Amino acid sequence: MQKNYFDRVHIWGATWNYLALLVMFIVPVGISVAYNSWPDLGVIGKVLATLIPLYWVTGIIEVVTYVPMLGAGGTYLSFVTGNISNLKLPCGLNAMENAKVRANSEEGEVISTIAIAVSSLTTTVIIAVGVLAFSPVLPKITADGSIFKAAFNNVLPALFGALGASYFVKHWKLGIAPILAGVIVLLFAPTLGVGILMFVTIVVSLVGAFIIYKDLWYDDLKAARAKKKQ
Repeated sequence: MQKNYFDRVHIWGATWNYLALLVMFIVPVGISVAYNSWPDLGVIGKVLATLIPLYWVTGIIEVVTYVPMLGAGGTYLSFVTGNISNLKLPCGLNAMENAKVRANSEEGEVISTIAIAVSSLTTTVIIAVGVLAFSPVLPKITADGSIFKAAFNNVLPALFGALGASYFVKHWKLGIAPILAGVIVLLFAPTLGVGILMFVTIVVSLVGAFIIYKDLWYDDLKAARAKKKQ
């Protein structure tokens, strides 16, 4: 049954990702057909030659990074609905944390998928209501002279700070190395993509966790030997 579930997840996940990609191409192609105005293929080729290598690397890194944290179903759903790093990833991780399940377990797979699905529906409703309710006043409260301007500029840092604080407090030793690594990387490459930066910090986290584990294991081994001698 488990194999059948994951087979269906991969089939439907790949299907909806391809359909989403098709819809993205249909919009510009439809506009070009309707107005009989097509872009210059030479210009597109030059632009893609610059962008594709960057996005290929980022795309591969994001898949390798997100799948272990969100599971197969959550990853497929996140890539279709978007807003992974600032919405889907925090929702999935927070749901698994509250449910006290691991990301690589069967329970974690189900909890992550449900959390991301609910967040997608909730986001759609909230955005629709927000657009209808706040569209008349939004340009005023986000203008340069508005007292709310600073708040809107710090929404994402506040979100990640609130979510990350609980993890850093619980596992502060594990948080030191990736935070320092992220700060150092951003000092030398401030425009680095989020996916690549996340991959770097995760690798540093794994190395740091391994070193801490080895130190604790070595201390426990010495304590056991000392106790045995007594």
